[in-house]
Order: sequence, then structure tokens, then C-alpha cells
Amino acid sequence: MLLRVFDTGLQERQVLHLVHCIQNGGIMIYPTDTIYGLGTSLSNIRSLDRVANLVQKHKDDMNFTLLCRDLSHLSRFARPISNGLFRQIKSLVPGPYTFILNANHEVPRLFQTTKKQVGIRVPDHPVLQSILEVMDEPLLNISLPVDEKLDPEYFTDPELIHSRYGKQVDLVIDGGEGKIQYSTVLDCTQDEIKVLRQGIGLFEE
Repeated sequence: MLLRVFDTGLQERQVLHLVHCIQNGGIMIYPTDTIYGLGTSLSNIRSLDRVANLVQKHKDDMNFTLLCRDLSHLSRFARPISNGLFRQIKSLVPGPYTFILNANHEVPRLFQTTKKQVGIRVPDHPVLQSILEVMDEPLLNISLPVDEKLDPEYFTDPELIHSRYGKQVDLVIDGGEGKIQYSTVLDCTQDEIKVLRQGIGLFEE
């Protein structure tokens, strides 16, 4: 199903439909403030295997990110951080940044892996924010995998994305033309932030 929302934004009934779908095991592709994302509800972790099969990777090898409405979920998934580090992170959200943090005991249980770190994002996109507001829990997200052999439009044009992945997912949200850039990945496992990948978000060490 292709849901076009870029002209009018998501209506309340559409948001409720999307949330119901993904909280019951659905997978969707959606716009973000970087490249289009692919994900499912964190409360239905069984969908993790569906996502892994779609991108043809074992779930242990996948760099999932938790898309959060704000930083209120930080303590649920990450070990305590200093006030200074929290202020730095807070100054960058919402925005195109992925924060790598030391995971607490909740993460290995949820992901059914031995992950010791967790990536958290607070995306600056109205479609995602309206979904996360109603869900009141993170989305389990991975960036749409880019095949360099294909034209970039296959990963930025929602209709082409739908033609490529529509039969493998439950929903594709058309939020208009996407970006081909990724988020900036910041290592926040120590008190001093380090850039692991320079993406669309600006950050000076």
C-alpha cells in the first residue's frame, strides 16, 4: 500500500491506522530527515526477522536504530550518561544525528542479540513525529539499503521505492522526494563525542 501524505500531512485516522499496522507486526517504509527508513514497532520484535530477510542480512549484523519522539526513552535503553553529554545530545535534537550509546540490560533482551551499544535518533520530520507521538515508543529502524548499481531515484522517489519494495512491506508512506544522505553518527559511549560517520548533520569535535 502506498500512502501519499506530502501534500496534506497525516490525518489523525491515518496515524491511527499506521500505528495499528506496525504494532501488529507490520513493516513500513517512511520518510525521515535523511534517507527513507524501513522499520517496525519495537513492541513486536518478531518483525525483526522480516526486516532482516528483506535486506538479506542476519539480524546480528544489522545496525538498527531506535527512532524516538524525544530523549525521554534514553534511560530505558542506554546506561546513565553525564549531564554534560546529555546537554550536548539535547542541543542536536531533533535532527539528522544518530547517537551511539552504551546499552543497558534491556537492549540485548529486546534485540535477542548480545548488542552492547544502541543507536538512538530523534528525527526532525513531521510525519515520523506524528506517528511516534501516538505510539509513545520508538520505531525499530534501518535506513533503506542503497544499491549503487541503481539510479539514486530508486531510493528517493516514493513511487519507485514502492515499485521495488511494495510487495515486501505492508506500507510505503509517500512523504515527497527523499534525500540520499545519511545521518551523522556520533559515538557517545564516552564523555567526549567522536564522529564515526560524517553525514548530513554538522558536528565539530
